[in-house]
Amino acid sequence: MVKSGNLTVLVTGAISKNNYACTMHKGKTFCTEYEKSKVLADRIALQAAAEGVPITIVYPGVIYGPGKLTTGNLVSRILIERFNGRLPGYIGDGYDRESFCHVDDVVSGHIAAMEKGRVGERYLLTGKNLSFMHIFNMAANITNTKAPYFHVPLWLIEIYGWISVFISRITGKLPLISYPTVRVIRHQWAYSCEKAKRELGYNPRNLTEGLAEMLLWLKNEKLIKF
Repeated sequence: MVKSGNLTVLVTGAISKNNYACTMHKGKTFCTEYEKSKVLADRIALQAAAEGVPITIVYPGVIYGPGKLTTGNLVSRILIERFNGRLPGYIGDGYDRESFCHVDDVVSGHIAAMEKGRVGERYLLTGKNLSFMHIFNMAANITNTKAPYFHVPLWLIEIYGWISVFISRITGKLPLISYPTVRVIRHQWAYSCEKAKRELGYNPRNLTEGLAEMLLWLKNEKLIKF
């Protein structure tokens, strides 16, 4: 049995570039209700594994790639806003770190965990550790378009998040970004997937190639132009 977790379950705020073993969330403060639910589910799964239930836990990073534009497809949604001129600058100061992983690699990682994962073990299905500033620059290079010239501070984006949530409650449409999401971005989520590579054969694709595929898909869906 494979239980799918989330990086926010592991630790809040610390860069862990060499984190193979996975740290534990202290469970005192949470950025979002989603994070809280994942932490509680993680504890139940670990307890069940300790009692002999055959559970392996995996933790995907920030997932990108073709797919429905849900709240989980944050990279696609942010790039749509960027290419349509509604997000003119970089998000924050550029010092954030997220671990980006392609959706197909995450699926393959789950299957590998079912086939090769050890009971009670935890595996990080992550990828390249970069900031959203790097993602914007890579997208500009891939599409031969201009990169942003300035940074939008997170405090301003958080205000926009409050407004977006308020409007979404009226319109019923998903907000581009919510204020709890900005709280997540304020932290660092850089992790190593070496354990998953070693034990599961996990092999995340090159981020530039993955982004190029996703951007072409967005263009074909007429969601962006370049």
